[in-house]
Amino acid sequence: MAGLRPLPLHLTTSGTPASSPGPAVLLGATDIRALAASIDLTPTKTLGQNFVIDGGTVQRIVRTARLRPDDVVLEIGPGLGSLTLALLPNVRRVIAVEIDARLAELLPSTIAFRLPGALERLTVIHRDAMNLDLRGDEYPTAIVANLPYNVAVPVLLTMLARLPSVRRVLIMVQLEVAARLAAKPGEDAYGVPSVKAAWYGSARMAGTIGRLVFWPAPRVDSGLVALDRHDPPQTTATRDEVFAVIDAAFGQRRKTLRAALAGWAGSPALAEIALREAGIDPSARGETLDVAQFARIAEQRPHQE
Repeated sequence: MAGLRPLPLHLTTSGTPASSPGPAVLLGATDIRALAASIDLTPTKTLGQNFVIDGGTVQRIVRTARLRPDDVVLEIGPGLGSLTLALLPNVRRVIAVEIDARLAELLPSTIAFRLPGALERLTVIHRDAMNLDLRGDEYPTAIVANLPYNVAVPVLLTMLARLPSVRRVLIMVQLEVAARLAAKPGEDAYGVPSVKAAWYGSARMAGTIGRLVFWPAPRVDSGLVALDRHDPPQTTATRDEVFAVIDAAFGQRRKTLRAALAGWAGSPALAEIALREAGIDPSARGETLDVAQFARIAEQRPHQE
């Protein structure tokens, strides 16, 4: 992994999965608080630090993720290791990316103490996930994470764009955000996150999580979103060109596409021409279109002098 700062861990290099380390001793509320106290950590809203204190919840997440023994899982924001401990016995490797230096330094010792033999399956990277640049032989095949509420959508979309090796995703996010990611055309929650996620795969709600399984407890419930990757729509437009249309269409939700895309096309008249060429009713609104229809519109952008 060139250009990264993995912590000094003993990693397997044989290219074959290590033997199962056995069941993990999962973290409870008392354990979480003790680990936080050991590094003088007070959870901060800035980093979205709400730690799962219920072993049943992390086991449920792992079951729902439908992981395989040969999977390499990217976990963003492992925190104190609640989910990491549940993931490690089930996969080939966990790549844990943690922005907080204290948490990144503590995680290997927690794993070594709670799950002897699993340390060889773990890579810890101290870095902001938005600046992650993975290079090496073991690219992630899945993302499983409890994402900070305030950056969940940009982190997910960035990871999907940068890591085509990822085929499956299961993330825990704020319930409202989960609804937006999984929404379909015509639904109230349908918007920019819904369409952009659909470029990469089929997203669906996979469950809800109450706020009392966290320390500290957030003020809202959480939702699980599962995404199965598929190829993007067949189009001559680039992803950035399609996403520009999506942003414009939802920038003024109450306006028709003819009006909302006027700035993108150069004028309302040019927007209408592009929409008709794409087979889209100019009086329609963005929330009624799927990602393939946005791609057709992007192909028709007028050439401006």
